[in-house]
Amino acid sequence: MSLIYSLDIIGTFAFAVSGALIASKKKFDLFGVLIIAFITAVGGGMIRDVLINYHPINWIGDLNYIWTILIAVIFTFLFKSKIAPLSKTLFLFDTIGIAVFTMLGTEKGLNFGLHPFVAVVMGVVSAVMGGVLRDVLTQQVPLIFKKEIYALACFIGAFVFLLLNNLKLSINLQYLITVITVVTIRLVAVKYKLKLPTIKEDLFGKLK
Repeated sequence: MSLIYSLDIIGTFAFAVSGALIASKKKFDLFGVLIIAFITAVGGGMIRDVLINYHPINWIGDLNYIWTILIAVIFTFLFKSKIAPLSKTLFLFDTIGIAVFTMLGTEKGLNFGLHPFVAVVMGVVSAVMGGVLRDVLTQQVPLIFKKEIYALACFIGAFVFLLLNNLKLSINLQYLITVITVVTIRLVAVKYKLKLPTIKEDLFGKLK
């Protein structure tokens, strides 16, 4: 099992746990928790594969993703009282997850022959759309629509991967630098509460 595949599985597990925790807080039954965990973990990759017409879709071609999600749901039910307070730990796993999925999505887009910018978009879709679907289904405002820097970190990471790919660096170095970039941006943004601006008033309104 390669390092990047291992990270992919870890990211899938972390996303599934986060989805299961949110569904549990919403008082969903076991089936509902399983669906939310599934959507959170593989929703982004599934949307990416559908958009680029790639077959088989990620989880269909590799059942390890399904087993990982099932284990994550069981893990959540067994140890919910222990892991629910560990928000920082889950945040770190989530951040590593979006970094890995950003990189994998961008790489898959490039390998599929997409325009580099479209490949970058596919990387971001892979990383964030599972969380968007989770939040919509649990009636929450998706994180990427708030001021917190989340999708922007993925965009920057995808462009970094694109640059490194054009420089023909070793693939492991491309993976490492991209992951470090996304993780660093997320950690710094949260630590110092860096946020994107919101549109409170139009320019002409300020001039009056």
